Amino acid sequence: MYKFRKGFYSDVRIEDRFTTQILLQNGQLHEAKTTEEKKAFVRVFDGRMWYYTSTDDANAVQQALDELYAYAQADENIDRHPIVARYQVNKDVKLVFADRSVKNVPFERKLQLIAETDSKLTSELCNLKTAQYLDRYSLYEFYSSKGADIKYDFQTCGVAYGMAFAYGEETMREQLSKARTDFDALAYTDGELTGFVSRCEDFIRNAKPIVAGSYPVVLAPIVTGVFAHESFGHKSESDFMLGDEAMAKEWTLGKQVASPILTIRESGVFEGSGYVPYDDEGTAATDTYLIKNGILSGRLHSATTAAALDEQPTGNARAISCDYEPIVRMTTTFVENGDSSFEELIAPIKHGYYVYSVKHGSGMSTFTIAPNIAYEIVDGKLGQPVKIAVLTGNVFETLGLIDGIGNDRQLLSFVTGGCGKMEQYPLNVGLGGPHIRVSRMNVQ
Repeated sequence: MYKFRKGFYSDVRIEDRFTTQILLQNGQLHEAKTTEEKKAFVRVFDGRMWYYTSTDDANAVQQALDELYAYAQADENIDRHPIVARYQVNKDVKLVFADRSVKNVPFERKLQLIAETDSKLTSELCNLKTAQYLDRYSLYEFYSSKGADIKYDFQTCGVAYGMAFAYGEETMREQLSKARTDFDALAYTDGELTGFVSRCEDFIRNAKPIVAGSYPVVLAPIVTGVFAHESFGHKSESDFMLGDEAMAKEWTLGKQVASPILTIRESGVFEGSGYVPYDDEGTAATDTYLIKNGILSGRLHSATTAAALDEQPTGNARAISCDYEPIVRMTTTFVENGDSSFEELIAPIKHGYYVYSVKHGSGMSTFTIAPNIAYEIVDGKLGQPVKIAVLTGNVFETLGLIDGIGNDRQLLSFVTGGCGKMEQYPLNVGLGGPHIRVSRMNVQ
């Protein structure tokens, strides 16, 4: 398709992206738009330096390639270069969503979906409501000088309903959101909507402050996923280890880093917001065990980091769009199932806490998780709602304190927010896991 010159490694990544954005505030339409854009990212490597550019003119890709070649110096041994040798030569067409594309759903149906749901979310304590609908359909193409020829698609769509509550001097915000790959799966039942409002009203009316300290804590699946993503997933991105001897030593594969019952996986094969069958270097998705039975078992790679650490790429070279070069990023990161029910996890706890939802999290060697809704656990039973500002701790110490894992794993997708790294935000990722119990966490 393109004329790649000998003596160089070159690749072309093309994305044809369709998106819809709708926003209601207090029932009034504030934003409504669809966009379509097609861009290409072009790279040339001569064994010494990378040369790359981006264009929104699909007819200018060959010209962009030729201009980059003019800056580079040919190397007849380029195919033997450790980075180039690791690039896969995949040839595939994987169009999973074409026959159910959100491009074919009328705009009026999308607006009707969130408007009708928004009208059912009512509370005398609510002073601000937002309702969002977001979707995206992307068609990707990838070609390389080694012979890669890939075409695949990606799709996500979702709704997010936000409510701000006030009761006396107390305020809180909570979001009810759902992301799927099929538009018809986005509706909520009336029971789900009233249950959400009731939980929020109960929390703002009755939540009490806690006494800061160290307690056993049970995390809901979404909180488990945020913890795995923020505290461990980012540490697994191997570009952090290049040139950092302390990090490389800490990250020695094969050593015990967590409770023997803990397994964390990372994979782009699952449908959802972390679906990446081929990364932005043409590498096929892998199912990578970051931790297996408590043992540090893997890390995430691009071809560059794999060459530097003498390992193999894992399908984690990703960019948020064709305006950026790929860097090492997560896809779907999750804790694997255990064998306990939720009731079995809380049963032995005399006094602790259950974190039901989360505002945000961050972390590398240490982590922080900011809960939203949480509950006290007393004598093995859920108690009244409580206000927790933050959970914090050392990552590896906390991983070793996990002493119970549920059998109710959820893989979660999102259409709002995303993962940020360097200047590239937001990147679509998935996360999840089951309920987990940590025998001791710092609770403030």
